[in-house]
Amino acid sequence: MRRFGSGNFNEYERNIKLKSNKLEEDHKKEFTSDIEQNEKIIKETFQDCSDLEYRQIEVNHHIKWLIVYIDNLIDEKMLDEYVIKPMITTRAKTEGDLKDELIFAGTTNISKNVSDIVRNLLEGYAAILIAGSSDIMTVAISGSVKRSLNEPSSEPVVRGPREGFIEDLSTNISLIRGRLKTPKLKVEYITLGELSQTRIAISYLKGVANNSLVDEVRARLDSIKLDGVLDSGYIEEFIEDQPFSPFPQVHSTERPDVAVAELLEGKVAILVDTTPFVLIAPMTFWAGLQASEDYYIRWPVATFIRWIRFLFINFAIYAPPLYVAITTFHQEMIPTDLVLSIAASREAVPFPAMIEALLIEIIFEALREAGIRLPKQMGQAISIVGGLVIGQAAVQAGLISAPVVIIVSITGISMFTIPRYSFSNGIRLLRFPMLFLAGTMGLYGIVLGFLGIMLHVTSLRSFGTLYFSPIAPLKLSELKNVLIRLPIWMKFRHSNNPSSREDRLEDLSGDT
Repeated sequence: MRRFGSGNFNEYERNIKLKSNKLEEDHKKEFTSDIEQNEKIIKETFQDCSDLEYRQIEVNHHIKWLIVYIDNLIDEKMLDEYVIKPMITTRAKTEGDLKDELIFAGTTNISKNVSDIVRNLLEGYAAILIAGSSDIMTVAISGSVKRSLNEPSSEPVVRGPREGFIEDLSTNISLIRGRLKTPKLKVEYITLGELSQTRIAISYLKGVANNSLVDEVRARLDSIKLDGVLDSGYIEEFIEDQPFSPFPQVHSTERPDVAVAELLEGKVAILVDTTPFVLIAPMTFWAGLQASEDYYIRWPVATFIRWIRFLFINFAIYAPPLYVAITTFHQEMIPTDLVLSIAASREAVPFPAMIEALLIEIIFEALREAGIRLPKQMGQAISIVGGLVIGQAAVQAGLISAPVVIIVSITGISMFTIPRYSFSNGIRLLRFPMLFLAGTMGLYGIVLGFLGIMLHVTSLRSFGTLYFSPIAPLKLSELKNVLIRLPIWMKFRHSNNPSSREDRLEDLSGDT
């Protein structure tokens, strides 16, 4: 993805227009009834592409059919069994007869347009050129390798479905349709990327999702101009309301059950081919603190765990700044025994509290990043052993004090309680400006930082939805899914149900 200054951006816009004009000219090209001329058109289009294969089928020493496909994109066994074999055995003279013979091969299309045939070839189709006909038939016999369905590594659960999205768009859509067996589930396809031609699917429930939200998602996606889209992260920043905010305004998930739950709440899912991460819009602050497992375990336990997350997200942001502010400016707030213990531990430390905390925070983040990037067998060992060894050695050397190690360790544990990875990344960034404010202005700096965060979060929007809703603005009817997790039968009870749960329980007790 590119970012430009004004001059470079204008040049890029001119290049885009030139590409668009060329694409429009290519789109108007059509094949002729001369099979050799059609073969020449394809060869010119795919010049220097050694993986393009040509297979001729002759009748009476004349080329009757010419099969063109891209090697490794199709299943050659299916090509031999369901395409070439019927063509050799059949006596079909027209493309209509041939299409009837190839009905078992998969999706078949007929077109005269050069750009349509080129696009189909790049998507794993085999093109069949027929002598004396300008119509080119394409047969879908894709043979690309697909990853098996595994449990998402970024959103593990103890109880819940174990399958996650993969890099194939069709498979991902089938995972959603398998959970929502209704014609109200709509799927619309668009293509993004001038060169990658990446397929994007917009999915929503008709009658549940707001029409204006669906129109806004379409408009934002249509406005994206890129050479290539390789992951959903490429388009995420283009469709966010405020891309400079540390908080994600679009929810990304690898779990089909999470995507379906969001669709049932009237949101829109954006599926991108070649990536297992599905984007959900809009997103709120509280959605970043909710896990899919909250709805698979008993509601009192889920409510307790949710409050644990609320508590530790504050530790993740404010624990190191509070330690720095109190030990630097407000020692009178600490009990005498504790302040003497902290002073004794910091006696040999040459750095002020802010530098000390900042140093250990950076080391902790480096260890975390190293654990992610290293091979899986080594990553966990490096993170745990590295943290213990470096922390212990630094304390013994007098570079940092033991209380700072404890505070930063609690902060690191607090970060792991946040279920959404993209949301936790934004929280990680907030600690560093808060440390500077605490180290320069004490508790006054922390209060200013808190007010700044609250002003930013309450003014942030995601596709027109206020990010901090339903707390700000306050909506009492929607608080039941934020502060506590009510029983499923209270939250999702159908409006047409003739009797409530309480009435049914009374009937049962009366029968007994």
